[in-house]
Amino acid sequence: MKVVFLEDVEGVAQGGDIKEVKNGFARNYLIPKALAVPATHDALQRIEKLADNAEKTRLKTLKDMTALGEELSGVRIDVEMRAGTGGRLYGSVTNAIIAAKLAELTGRQIDRRTVTVPDSVRELGVYTANVKLHAEVETEIDILVHPLGTDAEGYLAEMEGRAKDGAEAAGGIDDVTAASAEAEEAEALEASEESSEDEPEATEASIGAEEEPAEAEPEDEPPVAEETVANEAAAEGPEADAEEKSSAELADESEEVEADKATAEEPEAEQEKS
Repeated sequence: MKVVFLEDVEGVAQGGDIKEVKNGFARNYLIPKALAVPATHDALQRIEKLADNAEKTRLKTLKDMTALGEELSGVRIDVEMRAGTGGRLYGSVTNAIIAAKLAELTGRQIDRRTVTVPDSVRELGVYTANVKLHAEVETEIDILVHPLGTDAEGYLAEMEGRAKDGAEAAGGIDDVTAASAEAEEAEALEASEESSEDEPEATEASIGAEEEPAEAEPEDEPPVAEETVANEAAAEGPEADAEEKSSAELADESEEVEADKATAEEPEAEQEKS
């Protein structure tokens, strides 16, 4: 079905546009809500006027939504929910719940489809939701989900106190860690300085050692081979034995001469006696 749009329909058309749409969409949504009319001869004759009216409506809507966005920016919506001891909700916080709360707060109808709630809203706590009031206007609001039968402000103060205690505990741990790191760094620096002080002494000693001339070591005589010594001993052996033998023979001969001489003298001595 061809229709003439009387107002802007986000994602579909702007006021004054002529478009072909599905019959069910036109008859069940656009025409009943006075967003569009069938593209009849009369409607086509009024296109210029319809477009002008749509432009005026568009500007007014944008102005109103901008003002509403500024009003809602940073607003906190308190939602009371049943929860278990661990803070787990019996149910979930939906965009319909938030839209109803916003309608109560502003006195204006808020389409639930304009509200985007995080999927993680399954526990007690504080969350952020996005509200898209217009194609050009978006804002964020805070959601405080507190237990059924409790005061929202009191529960929020309790949450902030727990968060503060946790931050202080974490800060204490961080301080200890930082102090330990500083101590280790100081020890490393001190060790490095001591090492630097020892290095010049070692350098001076090495320089002194380099300056003193090294004493010349006496040259070692080449070792005599054991085999050579043995051979010389073997060669000298027979000669030495011969010399020793000659001396012994001479001594024996001398003894024999003396003995013979003594034997010869004995008769003479006996004759003289007689």
